[in-house]
Amino acid sequence: MFFNGIHTRIRFLLFVVIIVLLLIIGKVFYIQVFSYNKLSKITEDLWSRKMTINAPRGDIVDRNGNVLATSIITTTIYVVPGQIKAEYKEKVAKDIAEILNCDFDDVYKYVSKNSSMEIIRKGMDLDSETAEKIEKLGYDGVYLVLDSKRYYPYGEMLAHIIGFVGSDNQGLSGLELTYDEYLTGINGSLKYYSDGKGNKLEVPDSYVAPSKGMTLKLTLDIELMQAVYNELSNAMTKYNAENALSIVMNPKTGEILAMDSLPSFEPDNYQKYSEEVINRNLPIWKTYEPGSTFKIVAPLFKHNFFYKE
Repeated sequence: MFFNGIHTRIRFLLFVVIIVLLLIIGKVFYIQVFSYNKLSKITEDLWSRKMTINAPRGDIVDRNGNVLATSIITTTIYVVPGQIKAEYKEKVAKDIAEILNCDFDDVYKYVSKNSSMEIIRKGMDLDSETAEKIEKLGYDGVYLVLDSKRYYPYGEMLAHIIGFVGSDNQGLSGLELTYDEYLTGINGSLKYYSDGKGNKLEVPDSYVAPSKGMTLKLTLDIELMQAVYNELSNAMTKYNAENALSIVMNPKTGEILAMDSLPSFEPDNYQKYSEEVINRNLPIWKTYEPGSTFKIVAPLFKHNFFYKE
C-alpha cells in the first residue's frame, strides 16, 4: 500500500509535468507561428529608425510648358549621436562646422544629444559640392539624405500669383497653397536599424524613393508676363507710383494670359517682406473705380426704357 501511494503521487506529478511542458510547447508554437508577424513588427519598430525624404513638389508651368516654379535637389545632414563614439564627437563636430562655415558649438550640440536622430539646421539645403565634402569624411553616425528645395526662376515677377512654400515644403500662399494637395508628392524614407544604445545593427538599410507631385499648367504666357512686368516697372519709376497692376485676358475665352502687380517680393525670401506686400495680390484684392467700364450702363438712360405715366 505504501509503495502504491508513492507510485500514484509520482504518476500524478509526472502527469502534471507533462501537461505543463505541453502547455509551454503549445505557447511557444503559438508565438512562433500565429504571433510571428505581430511580434516581428514590434521588434522592427523597436530596432528601426526612419529618416523622411521629402518628395519634390510638382512643377508649375505656363501655357507653353515654360517652368515657372520647380524643385531642385539638395542634401540634408542627419546625425545619430549614439553611433558616434564619445572620443570622436568633438572631431566630428569640428570637421562638419568647418565645411558648413558655422560655429562649432552649433554642431556639437547635435552630435552630443541623447536622442536617436537629429537634423543639423545649418546642414539643410546643401549643394552637391558641400555634400561631397561631408561624405568624404566617412564618419559613422553621419548621414546625407537627398532633399528638395523650391526654386522660382522668375523671382518677384510671378510672386503674388504662384505664392511660396515654407521650410517644410508646404504651400503657404498663392497657387502653391490653393493646389497644395496636388503639388505635394509622396514622401520617401531611409530606414536603418540600431540597438537601444544607438549602435547600428548588421541589417541592410531600407530605402523608399519619394514620388514627385503633379504638374500644374496655367493659362499664363510668360512672354506676355515679362512685357507686362517691364511696363509696370517703367510706370512705377516714371510716376513714382505707390503701386501698379495689370490684367491681360482673352475676351473670347476669359483666360488670364498675364497678371501682375508692384510692389512685389522674392518668394525665396518672403520672410523679409511685410504682410501687406506678400498677402495682397492687387489685381484680385484692390477695389477698382468704375471708370470706362461704366459706359456700358450709360446708354440705358438715353432710351425710354422706364415706365412713365
